[in-house]
Amino acid sequence: MTRAESVSPELVEAVRVRLARAGVEPSAAHVAVALRAENAVLGDAEVLSVARALCADLIGAGPLEPLLAQPDVTDVLVNGPHAVWIDDGCGLRRTSVTFPDDEAVRRLAQRLAATAGRRLDDASPFVDARLAGGVRLHAILPPLVPGGACLSLRLPPRRAFTLSDLVSAGTIPASAIVVLTGLITARLAFLVTGGTGTGKTTLLSALLSLADPGERLLLVEDSAELRPAHPHVVRLESRPANVEGVGGVSLRDLVRQALRMRPDRLVVGEVRGQEVTDLLQALNTGHEGGCGTLHANAAADVIPRLEALACAAGLSREAVHSQVAAALDVVIHLVRDHGTGRRRIAEISLLHRTPSGLVTVAPAITFPLNEPPTPGPALPTLATHLPGISP
Repeated sequence: MTRAESVSPELVEAVRVRLARAGVEPSAAHVAVALRAENAVLGDAEVLSVARALCADLIGAGPLEPLLAQPDVTDVLVNGPHAVWIDDGCGLRRTSVTFPDDEAVRRLAQRLAATAGRRLDDASPFVDARLAGGVRLHAILPPLVPGGACLSLRLPPRRAFTLSDLVSAGTIPASAIVVLTGLITARLAFLVTGGTGTGKTTLLSALLSLADPGERLLLVEDSAELRPAHPHVVRLESRPANVEGVGGVSLRDLVRQALRMRPDRLVVGEVRGQEVTDLLQALNTGHEGGCGTLHANAAADVIPRLEALACAAGLSREAVHSQVAAALDVVIHLVRDHGTGRRRIAEISLLHRTPSGLVTVAPAITFPLNEPPTPGPALPTLATHLPGISP
């Protein structure tokens, strides 16, 4: 254990109080001065080492800072003071990082929430917020979680991935590039679906990067996670209500605003509420090429999921199917393999309206694990929409 790691919580608190009384920001230099005043026996190298640790505790993410700095980490999960997990693309794994006690986790959670302008205490024991840099924070305190305060940090993509990058990572097979590229060129409306952490946002960003540079992309999100490599991107982000319960701006509000901003492509980063009705209506009224992501366990579950969201917003089941049939063309479904944790595309499906008026999902191409792609019954129909694709 280094000297920095052995700093007592009492010393951290003493430095924090000293800086507050001095009215200075907790920069490395100011922390070093305050630390030297509290404990003059430390050498220069030790003071600087401890100062860095204290800066992380005072203005950063404390013991989590090294984890957040790792380039492949997408999630950092804290289940109490002695159980810190990360996901770096190979599934969840436990780290050696620990906190001194549950109070240290609680302090970090409260400080991170405060930086986002949110309240986290016994009266408001959970928070969902966006931190600087696009990191998504969720925290929940005891007694709602008896084992100790829990933190969940979701990091945005560090860079924009191309389809070639995703081929190299094993997310998509090389044979799928021509189909995926064709979806964008033909301006088909589509949804990228899958469970949590399957890579939906990463794939959607890569696909949007293929859009014509002359197009204007309107991205509507809860937090800025989509990062397409495109010259004309306008981002709209929702805003939660404040502690008084006012001032909130929903995704549905933003979808309506986006329609007045001359979008060539309307993109909803994650469809999960009443905004689904506005998105479907937009795609039915000349806004071709729109897309978004949707949580679903399988491609076949997309229609029931859309039904549940749209019916909750006031549409009848028949109206939902009519809107979906006219608005959406394709579903791209992703999965995450058990054991390896690898994210990969599992199926490209076509939405098809049956004589009964209901919409079903018909597989066009499936991608079995470690096997060649398999043509599905909807491939001939899909091929008629895509240039250069033969059934």
